Amino acid sequence: MPQRTLRFRIRQDGAVEETVEGIPGQSCLKLTEKLESALGSVEQRELTSEAYICPEDQSQLNQEHIEII
Repeated sequence: MPQRTLRFRIRQDGAVEETVEGIPGQSCLKLTEKLESALGSVEQRELTSEAYICPEDQSQLNQEHIEII
């Protein structure tokens, strides 16, 4: 299983930059949906090349649950 990484950078002005690595296709959008909602509105979204790769097996991603506390 490839490594999946979420990176966050909080700038001095309070803006949060989020980078998702290791998740093919646009499953990253579903993965970060709750977190982005908790942080506030998304001002800009820039997809990486990984977002355009067809995931081999999305069923595994659907089984994972992310909980924001």
